[in-house]
Amino acid sequence: MEQQIRFCTSSDGTRIAYATVGQGWPVISIRPWFTHLEFEWENSMWRSSIERLSAHHLLIRHDARGMGLSDHQVSDYSPEAQVRDLEAVVDALGLERFALYGVSQGGATSITYAVRYPERVSHLILQGSFARMGWFVDTEEGQQRFQTALSLMPQGWGSDLPAYRQFFTSLFMPDADAEAIRQFNEMQRISASPENAAAVLSAIRDTDVSELLSYVRAPTLVVHCRGDATVPFEAGRELAVGIPGARFLPLDSRNHAILPHEPAAEVLGKAVDEFLSEGEGAAAMAAEPARETRGLVTILFTDMEGSTTLTQRLGDAKAQEVLRTHNTIVRDALKARHGSEIKHTGDGIMASFASASRALECAIAMQTAFAEHNESAGEPIRVRIGLNAGEPIAEEKDLFGTAVIIAARIAAQAAGGEILVANVVRELAAGKGFLFADRGETVLRGFEDPVRLYQVRWED
Repeated sequence: MEQQIRFCTSSDGTRIAYATVGQGWPVISIRPWFTHLEFEWENSMWRSSIERLSAHHLLIRHDARGMGLSDHQVSDYSPEAQVRDLEAVVDALGLERFALYGVSQGGATSITYAVRYPERVSHLILQGSFARMGWFVDTEEGQQRFQTALSLMPQGWGSDLPAYRQFFTSLFMPDADAEAIRQFNEMQRISASPENAAAVLSAIRDTDVSELLSYVRAPTLVVHCRGDATVPFEAGRELAVGIPGARFLPLDSRNHAILPHEPAAEVLGKAVDEFLSEGEGAAAMAAEPARETRGLVTILFTDMEGSTTLTQRLGDAKAQEVLRTHNTIVRDALKARHGSEIKHTGDGIMASFASASRALECAIAMQTAFAEHNESAGEPIRVRIGLNAGEPIAEEKDLFGTAVIIAARIAAQAAGGEILVANVVRELAAGKGFLFADRGETVLRGFEDPVRLYQVRWED
């Protein structure tokens, strides 16, 4: 998998370089104030996060004006110019809806765009970001630190001067090792001239999107490191407080630029994956062209108990009415919890989920709905539900392989009204509040090795 670099033109004629990699629901990443598409792709400090985001999504990144492969001969570095550059990238790709992932000052650009074009933004992620630089502009100490940074840039930007390196690395990555510091310093050197870097930093100082926060309508995830020495933790908290319904994820790290091998990076990656799997992103992933594998997914099967007997007893027409009721209940639950229907199996439905917890929530919602239906129905519907997780093969909008077969076999082991899951599903949903009863190891038809099954106690 290789990234594709192209160029587009912003409204003032500035040429903006952008890169695409991966497939799936589009995610536009607006990065910090020094970037270089090619250097990031070739170095481990940035490559791991690129690969993770592009594993299930179309990841789009661009170099800010004056940076990386974009035009360096520019005079306007204002926040409004940054938004116009984002507009140019979106238009060049012909995107209708997508997620925005704003890192550091990229968050302000993302917020502005999300408020200006709410119909286009499906998800909003803000990492280490802020609405305004109050910790600099509102305090004497902050102003002194800001002026120190500006004064150091003409002499030291991208160099190995000890004083300069110590100043910036202690702010951005206090826990960095020698290799991370080397890559960070090289990124500074090749990303922009000292003059451009100083101009961008000055423009960031004027950023203020505080009044826009309450107008954000996209589902929002705010992530911030507790010990961030560059953008204080309180700045992230203010974003989460100001944006209606925003989720706030504190991370245990002191690094503004999160290092790829620290525990916070793993927590961040999982949280972003789960957040992007919700809503339209999950539906789009189901609709995208089939690939060889779909990665880790949770597979759910429903199976109506006694469907053959039902047809013999009621006749084809009335039995079909009962089946349509089953289909409606199952599909309503899938729609509400972002499940993707794969196919109808005759007396049941197969579905997939990007999240095990979502799949379990959906299974419980189905059984609850069937129980409510049965209280007054002349013909009760009792359904077996089985779940497994794995990496199936995708072909022509269907899923195949061992993980799928096991899920179907697990459903067949259940009684009407039961939810049975493989141990892997229970482990993936650990700590999410679900109740399980151990049903022991079972040898499933066609498999030599036994599988440990658990019953989900949905009625509790």
